[in-house]
Amino acid sequence: MKAAVVVASNRAAAGVYDDTTGPLILEALVSWGFSVSDPAVVPDGDPVRDAIASALAGGARLVLTTGGTGLTPTDRTPEATRPLLDREVPGIAESIRAYGVSQGIVSAMLSRGIAGVAGDALVVNLPGSRGGVKDGLAVLEPIVQHAVEQIIGSDH
Repeated sequence: MKAAVVVASNRAAAGVYDDTTGPLILEALVSWGFSVSDPAVVPDGDPVRDAIASALAGGARLVLTTGGTGLTPTDRTPEATRPLLDREVPGIAESIRAYGVSQGIVSAMLSRGIAGVAGDALVVNLPGSRGGVKDGLAVLEPIVQHAVEQIIGSDH
């Protein structure tokens, strides 16, 4: 199955620094058996929506984003994601936040990431920190294959 990674970061997209969260997600996706290309590193806002839409149009069955889920004025990933979703899956995002808090990262509750179904794909917003990404991947690993299969009506 095909997956895609979208990194929302104004500074990484501008070349101010190298993104380190996208490769972390890519490595996990490959280990989970997904086919995935290099992460799309884009500025916050509309470019995130466009990158997710492009991944979906390209046949991705799973799209993981990182970054843009906080409270700063430029953090707009949930707003860029929501219009692309046919239905939300709130338990995924809630579980990612709860996992972070359970690990002693109280600020995990500030993440506004969402998750949902877009066509026959699952889209999940992960936080922009390496720790937040690791927490999100820990939550997703045991359920993501099952979730992606359920979306197309199999593996009930």
